[in-house]
This record gives sequence, C-alpha cells and structure tokens, in this order.
Amino acid sequence: MRDSDVARRPGAGRPDGHGESAAERATPGSTTDPEAPTAPLHPSAGVNGPKGRSRLAAYVALTKPRIIELLLVTTLPTMVLAADGWPGWWQVIVALVGGAIAAGSANAFNMVLDRDIDAVMSRTRERPLVTGEISPRAAVVFATTLGVVSVAWFAVLANLVASALTLGAILLYVVFYTMLLKRRTSQNIVWGGVAGCMPVLIGWSVVTGSLDWPALLLFLIIFFWTPPHYWPLSMKFGKDYARAGVPMLGAIAGAPAVAKQGLVYAVLTVLTSLALVPVAGTSWFYLAAAILSGGWFLYQCVVLLLRSADPRQGRIQAMRVFHGSITYLSVLFLAVAIDPFIP
Repeated sequence: MRDSDVARRPGAGRPDGHGESAAERATPGSTTDPEAPTAPLHPSAGVNGPKGRSRLAAYVALTKPRIIELLLVTTLPTMVLAADGWPGWWQVIVALVGGAIAAGSANAFNMVLDRDIDAVMSRTRERPLVTGEISPRAAVVFATTLGVVSVAWFAVLANLVASALTLGAILLYVVFYTMLLKRRTSQNIVWGGVAGCMPVLIGWSVVTGSLDWPALLLFLIIFFWTPPHYWPLSMKFGKDYARAGVPMLGAIAGAPAVAKQGLVYAVLTVLTSLALVPVAGTSWFYLAAAILSGGWFLYQCVVLLLRSADPRQGRIQAMRVFHGSITYLSVLFLAVAIDPFIP
C-alpha cells in the first residue's frame, strides 16, 4: 500500500502516489504530485466540502481510491501467477475487496497524521480533514473500523497468513512510514515503500496459504521500482516538498545525484524482473515483455540523468520518467497475468 503519499502502496496503502480525489485533481494549480506542498485553503473549501461534496464522497476521498486502484492492479496478476491460471472468482473477490478495505484504512490514518502538511499543499488542501468535512476523531474511528474489518475479513474468508500480512501492511504504512520515516529521512520513500509491496504477498497467500520465492521477487520488483517512480516527482516539486517539511530526496539533493540513484534502483528493478523467469518458470512471453519494457524504462532513466543538469529539461524528463514508470509496471504485471495462459 505506496502514499507517494503510490500507488501508494497491493493490502495496504502505498506511499501517497495516485491518491488524490477527483476534487483534488481539479484544483487549480495542482500537480500530479501526491504530496506537493501547496498554498492556503481553496475558497470553495469549508464545512460543506469543496463544491458541495457529500458526506459519503468525503469518506470515500479519505481512503484515497486512486492509490487503491494501483495496488489492486498488481494484486490480481500475482494471484494468477500463484494459481498458474485463473484463481477463481471467490478468491479474487476476497483478495481485492479485503485489500481495498485495508488500503482505505491505512490511507485514512495517513490523512489524520498528515493533515498539517495537507493544509499547506495546494493539491491536498481539499482533503476532508483540511476542509472540516470530517473531524479527526471521526476519521480515526473510520480508519480503525476499516482496519479491523480487513484483518477479520482475511482471517475468516482466506487464511491467517493473509490476515497477518494485512495487519503488518497497515502498521508498516501508518507507523513505519507515516509516523517514523516520512518527516525524518530522505530515504523515506525507499523503506516506507515496503508497505506498498505487501499486497502482492497478500494476494499470493490468499491463493496458496503461504509464501514462495516468486512472491518475494514480485515484492522486490515493486520495492526497487518505488524510488525511480517517486524521486523524479520530487525533482520537479522539490521546493514544494521543502516547504511542507518533507525531506524527499529531490528536495535536498541535486538533480544529477537524484537521477543517478534513481537509475541504480531502476537497474535493480529490471534485473529482479528477469530473475522471475527461472524462479517462476515463466515463458518466452513474459521474458520478452520484461526485456522490452525494462529496456525502455532504463532508457528513460538514462535520459533523465543526462538532462538533469539543465533545470528545465530535467523537470520535463523527470515527469516523463514518473508517468513512464507507471506504464512500465502496468505492462510488466499484465505480462505476469497473461503468461500462465501462454502454451
């Protein structure tokens, strides 16, 4: 579960990327940065919410539904690989519904803890706790309820392994990332991103009742992918992160240094994706998809490194890498889902 704060973040939230509501995406001057610090409250914000948002819509926004979407996109292919085919509709429903509830819990807790940051960020100033639509106490009750339901959901309808992993994912995102790392270290998104990797383990365990090496490799793919996905964003919005007091690497280090470290993680991502071939016994189809998509992703990261010395060109390429990384991960996991059906 990644907040880019990502995707974020499949089970619990992932560092906040892709988590804004429709109202947040429509905010004038907003960016694709999930945490890009911003300006004072929008004039439309207030106790009735932006543009008359309903109470139900406010609670939905509290869960950061776009983050949940990205998490579930990686969960389903993992389940298909674990089952070596279609796992069955019941298992799919259990995993996706339970994962969405767990991610919603983690994301709601994140909004409670980060409401001071959200209040000074333009793209987050219409979040329910900032506008006053939902009180912090009500949000805590809501988040706790979702968390308890998600853990019980997997314990009853799946197995104790999936239930324990779900609880661990929520705690990793809320305590380890949001409370301990996010405001203290430039490596926040690296280690905090562990929470966003958990859904693949949960999805695998729902199907098999245990964990295995292919699941751990899928976990590592998302873990290594997280920095080159979010750091380019911090390169473009470094001043915003600095204003919010979030020490994202792009806000405190030079663009060339950030691009270089991002490239290292991108290489590790691609190498790990290729290791899945012998470990999981995938076919030529997945191998071809991993090589082609991985080569394209590395090319974009190399171009970013070459252009990082030029502020304007660097910012443009940084956003290409940010969006391209989403395309890369989507293509890779789509190949994971299709491969078991290839003769």
